[in-house]
Amino acid sequence: MRRQLYYGDCLDVLRSDAIEKGSIDLIYLDPPFNSKATYNILFKAPVELGKSSQIIAFEDTWHWTLETQSEFSEILNNRFGNVNLAKLVSALYDFLGPNDFMAYVVHISLRLLEIHNVLKNDGTMYLHCDMNASHYIKLILDSIFDKKNFRAEIIWEKIRTGKSQSSHFPKHHDTIFCYSSSDDFVFYAQRDEKDQNYIDKYFIFKEADGRHYRLIPFSQGTQGPPRRFGNEIIPPPDGKHWIWSQDRIDEAFSNNMFVFTKPGKPSLKFYLDDYKGKSIGTMWTDIPPINSQAKERLGYPTQKPIKLLERIINTSSNEGDTVLDPFCGCGTTVHASEKLSRNWIGIDIAYLAIAVIKDRLIKAFPDIENEIEIKGIPKSYADALELAKASPDDFQLWVTSLLKAMPGKKGADGGRDGFIFFQYIENNKIQKGQLIIEVKGGERIGVDAVHKLISVIEGNKAQLGVFISAHKPTRPMLELSNTQGFIDLGKKEYPRLQVIWLKDLLEGKMNVLYPESGHLDYLKSPKEELKDNSIELYS
Repeated sequence: MRRQLYYGDCLDVLRSDAIEKGSIDLIYLDPPFNSKATYNILFKAPVELGKSSQIIAFEDTWHWTLETQSEFSEILNNRFGNVNLAKLVSALYDFLGPNDFMAYVVHISLRLLEIHNVLKNDGTMYLHCDMNASHYIKLILDSIFDKKNFRAEIIWEKIRTGKSQSSHFPKHHDTIFCYSSSDDFVFYAQRDEKDQNYIDKYFIFKEADGRHYRLIPFSQGTQGPPRRFGNEIIPPPDGKHWIWSQDRIDEAFSNNMFVFTKPGKPSLKFYLDDYKGKSIGTMWTDIPPINSQAKERLGYPTQKPIKLLERIINTSSNEGDTVLDPFCGCGTTVHASEKLSRNWIGIDIAYLAIAVIKDRLIKAFPDIENEIEIKGIPKSYADALELAKASPDDFQLWVTSLLKAMPGKKGADGGRDGFIFFQYIENNKIQKGQLIIEVKGGERIGVDAVHKLISVIEGNKAQLGVFISAHKPTRPMLELSNTQGFIDLGKKEYPRLQVIWLKDLLEGKMNVLYPESGHLDYLKSPKEELKDNSIELYS
């Protein structure tokens, strides 16, 4: 089995030849699409061009930068031999201008080109988006996959009832576009569970042997020739034709499959034994979104239900096929792929996402822990030191992901590189606590840095703090942490401040101590269990 997670921008991973061209059977992507952004702001032109920062955790924003300008030029220069996309993006630039939304158009266009390159000739791609960008994305997909390979626009009704709005319609659905690489593609029709009300309403006839059946019309649109039913030649109604050939009619007639409700009007018996449930079309109203009570809820803001991905995977792939999610977030696609015996590859630009996915998969499928291959992150203490030198920001993000902590945002986090919220009991009441994380990768870090963290902890009224140093902490640093004492959080005392050497953390010699009962929801990742010959989720 191929079980791979890549940290990084999917553009870089796909261009690195880590994934062979034309090797993927099914691609599902749910790219960030500014769902939480204000579109009036996105369409404003920037005052000046600046350097873009790394996308951190769950942020959904883009800016027109020098890097975007470079990617824009790649598309216009037709590096990929796609004239239609170059024309489209050029026209959109003339219409939109160099604003944040146009940056998003360039961002997704370049990545979709690379995604198309790794899809097999008989492969299928599903792209999940919302109303804010869907009409632009449809044009981009038409130019890359060719509009003749457009297979479906699926409407996923994720909310049945929404808050009443006085100025606009409540937003109840997302859109999923389905494209194939060619006319030769995998497709298995899916059916809904049998509806007892439907059965009771329509399967009202019964044979002498007790078999229930319903009657269905035997003609449909466009004029056709008469056919023989037994000894009688019967023409179809005006403007219609009989739905079967003469040979098939003869066989069905000999098996007593027809009922004449009126002279010259045959109807076909359809037996309850053959009823497999209603065919599922492009309106998906039977899969609810992740709510606060869902067993599979991980706390990820854009998490999709596993049943949604199971339907897509079952429709467009076979066991043993390879599924790719280039924006894999909290890992629902790779989870569903593992559950359905597919090979899988996930890519994400957030260290925290990779940590969430690994934790989720190990909890759901304990036997595969040593079979998950993770690329693009440090694998040793020496690798960690190299990362600290090359990119201090990436180093901080990676270390906070080791603790499954939320990363702080530069300039807006009050001095926090990361933080963890937890719950504890005090005076018989549930209290909310906070642990603040400070990460340092430099060689000359001393006691002053610990003093600064103490001030941040006090300023944020946090209960706990942890200082993680890439290099061995000095004796004064450790002594200062010891002076902070302990705090009683429910049934156990915890050190107010912990100073930890990263090497000890990686080797398992030291752990960060805090109440884990109320930590991030993904620590409650469910395990997959076989029950009554089917796989179910339980907490």
